[in-house]
Amino acid sequence: MIKLKYTFIFIFLFGGLMTAIAQSSISVKSPNDQLAVVFNLNDGTPTYRVLLAGEQFLQDSPLGLSTSIGDFTSGLTLFDHTIKKVSKSYDMTNAKVSHVDYEANELDVTLLNEQEDTLHIYLRVANRDVAYSYQVATSKHKHIKIMSEVSGFDLPDDATTYISPQALPATGWETTKPSYEEDYTLSADLGTPSTIGVGYVFPALFKIADRGWVLISETGVRSTYVGSRLSEGSKEGLFTIEFPQKGENNHIGDNFPSMAMPAKTPWRTITIGETLKPIIESTVAFDLVDPLYEPSQAYQMGRSTWSWIIWQDGSINYEDQKKFIDLSAALDFEYVLIDNWWDQRIGRDRMVELVNYAAAKNVSIILWYNSNGWWNNAPQTPQDIMNTAPERQKEMAWLQSIGVKGIKVDFFGGDKQETMKLYEDILTEANRYGIAVNFHGCTLPRGWQRMFPNYVSSEAVLASENLVFQQSFTDNYARTATIMPFTRNAVGAMDFGPVFLNKRLSKDQKGGSIRRTTEAFELATAVLLFSPVQHFGLTPNNLDEQPDFVLDYLRKVPTVWDETVYIGGQPEDYCAIARRNGDNWYVAVVNGTKEKRTIKLDLPMLAGKEVQLLSDEKDRSVGNNSKQVKKDGTISVDVLGEGGAVLVFGE
Repeated sequence: MIKLKYTFIFIFLFGGLMTAIAQSSISVKSPNDQLAVVFNLNDGTPTYRVLLAGEQFLQDSPLGLSTSIGDFTSGLTLFDHTIKKVSKSYDMTNAKVSHVDYEANELDVTLLNEQEDTLHIYLRVANRDVAYSYQVATSKHKHIKIMSEVSGFDLPDDATTYISPQALPATGWETTKPSYEEDYTLSADLGTPSTIGVGYVFPALFKIADRGWVLISETGVRSTYVGSRLSEGSKEGLFTIEFPQKGENNHIGDNFPSMAMPAKTPWRTITIGETLKPIIESTVAFDLVDPLYEPSQAYQMGRSTWSWIIWQDGSINYEDQKKFIDLSAALDFEYVLIDNWWDQRIGRDRMVELVNYAAAKNVSIILWYNSNGWWNNAPQTPQDIMNTAPERQKEMAWLQSIGVKGIKVDFFGGDKQETMKLYEDILTEANRYGIAVNFHGCTLPRGWQRMFPNYVSSEAVLASENLVFQQSFTDNYARTATIMPFTRNAVGAMDFGPVFLNKRLSKDQKGGSIRRTTEAFELATAVLLFSPVQHFGLTPNNLDEQPDFVLDYLRKVPTVWDETVYIGGQPEDYCAIARRNGDNWYVAVVNGTKEKRTIKLDLPMLAGKEVQLLSDEKDRSVGNNSKQVKKDGTISVDVLGEGGAVLVFGE
């Protein structure tokens, strides 16, 4: 499990003098012995490297912190090290899996700086993932500022990237960025400058030639730290940790974290595989954290309609919202999301009527809020409510009293510690009133599905609203859908808003973006793109236009899962994922190319079983057939260009 060696290298200097440089190397392996981390302290400078089956996936990469009480990046001495086994079992009701048995080996390296203050570096190795974090401990100081990190990830020279650029502060629509809403690179070479010039957001996916894949992210970020990002990266493959930009959130708050002692940082995570299977199936974002409080009630996940996504602002009125409540009721959906301007265009008194109307049809309401106090120019109301505690608690008490079950809070614009505290405060207070929370225009959820029991989902991606806003996004959507499961959605719930069945994305279907994907592709995205509450891009006309088997599929498709399994594919090509809810399996397949093809799937869990196949017809509509999975577990599916399929077993 551990290997420790000390070597002394003798170097002859001018004049015949001789000096000795101490080097220490400590290695720790995963429980299955396949994944290994090697920690090195070379002349007082700590580094680590990561190997899978003996193949190096991360080269010697820097570790350390620069702080207000001293430097922990160089001049360090090894004081001690220990190893322990870590194991725990836990359940989740809002995730891509329902039960996790987690095992790892953790190396705790204790280092002293020149002031004899202590830095612990925790290096944890599980069968799919590596993670590390720091803790600074000293009796001389009560608090600390982490001014910067040298923490890095040195990729092999032949790696290519699928990474999303960090946006500049106070840019974008009404100065609401950054909000994790930029395009991903497409297998770009290392050292390729980002389109914006300030690095890249988490998660970051790297293809290591033909040897495998690496996904880098972080988890456990809350009010005690900032959300970090990656630097621009060098041609040699070194990416380092960067803190938020000073201008984020309208310059409110510091761009570095301040903490009480002992100071523990979030976990940086590295998921590694020869295929993309470990990345799709990883639970590392949840394995390293624990719930911060008990749920005040059992929060219900489910499906929701959402008028705004296609009918836009003009639909935020009493009569149109009744139509979407009726749509949810007809599809047995649990929710309706009523978006911005509801307080002005419907009013609070009539909102009470809508909540009661929905409740009579067994549908619950989710209401939109602007997070804004003074950090952007977004005009949508209600605003100046979620940013301060008295107004927020008064509003949440009202929401609870009228029966609203959830809120969607939008337009955050930064990753500073001050902003992370706002997320935490909204979630914590909402739980007291039995309200679930969804974030938009926001940061990446770093382990929040487990940390905050009433957390539902986050956007933090270039989401489906862009299908309506930009024909160019619609034209490339099939390819984009093969990237998201391996990047953004791999580390947490992603409120993208899937399943569009209108030919044109407008209320009258006479104007607006032209949908390029097939209807089977769209049905597959309900399974492919994970969020425990799914806000579908459906409209009332779909009830009359779609065959009964499509509507029945929508009535039954789950939004939370007991098991998630990678079946095949990679970014820009195709993606196939199987998910199980109870005894029922759903296998989603999407084709990211414009060419018709046959995709062979290996489904051992369905060997010899008969499945329902929703797949592409020649006219790009969806067909409904039964098909037998071979006894060896294989089945071939024909898909059109920008097409897809869903295989259903058990319903």
